[in-house]
Amino acid sequence: MSAPPTLVFIPGSWHKPTCYNEVTNLLQRQHKLKCISISLPSTAGNPAATFKDDLDAAREAISAETIHGRNVVVIAHSYGGMVGNSAIKGFTQRGFTKSQNQISATGYVIGLILIASGFTLSGLSFMDPFFGHPPPSWRVNNATGYAELVAPPRELFYHDLPENEAEFWVSQLTTQSLKALFEGGEHTYAGWINVPVWYIGTTEDRGLPVMVQRIQVGMAKAMGGNVEHRELHSSHCPFLSQPEMTVRIMVDAIETFAGKLKRNESTTCGQGDMIVAPKATILQPSTWLKFGLPLALGHIVGSCIFLFTWARRLWRFKIN
Repeated sequence: MSAPPTLVFIPGSWHKPTCYNEVTNLLQRQHKLKCISISLPSTAGNPAATFKDDLDAAREAISAETIHGRNVVVIAHSYGGMVGNSAIKGFTQRGFTKSQNQISATGYVIGLILIASGFTLSGLSFMDPFFGHPPPSWRVNNATGYAELVAPPRELFYHDLPENEAEFWVSQLTTQSLKALFEGGEHTYAGWINVPVWYIGTTEDRGLPVMVQRIQVGMAKAMGGNVEHRELHSSHCPFLSQPEMTVRIMVDAIETFAGKLKRNESTTCGQGDMIVAPKATILQPSTWLKFGLPLALGHIVGSCIFLFTWARRLWRFKIN
């Protein structure tokens, strides 16, 4: 039997890797899975830290496992999804080329789990889709070089946690470099095209609205992504408010990536449970607006991006 994959966790903006402790403890204790949580340089109190610095930290953690023949699953939250998507470039079986310095026993990134995050488009920085305008929850402070939260962090990230727990996690928030958010498009990569993806959506999210999440899932599927979609009735950080349910989805995803779970239907829970597999059905009109419309809109957006990219490549081929 092949060894289980190593899990590499990438946090989001303002968050330390310790935010994953609840789920990594469960995964290590109950499922005997090796977990590595990385620190992002852009959250380490250095306003000069770039997206490339974050990317290098993630790739170093991945390489340390794959070079010894161990497969990896990358798990990323929020902004960390852009880092995770980009970091797996060259580490997947699709398009993999072994360098002369690599040993023969090489592992691969076999899957990606995104939590309340996005699907990176190659060549675009984190803020490019927003045309450089930050959302109302944070602002640019050019004097310090940091992105500053404007919305109360507890309401933005942890509103479904007990007050004392929420206040603790608020106290753990760090600074976030502006450079990492606004620059680095030349280093981004749509890694979700190369590996299967499980997406954990958060229906009560006040940082990234669930409708936006569903549109992104529809976009990724239209562009050829192999995406399994699950949702939790949770705030932006389900690994803190619902660690057991988050782990349950992660384990199903990991088993699917490793080829041990043959039927994805076995992971789908009903509306009465805390885990939902979003799907629009004819006999349930309420699902048409809730799931069908945003997924369909995302499909249209993704199809347009796909056609534009294809046409641009064809044009460049002709002029060359």
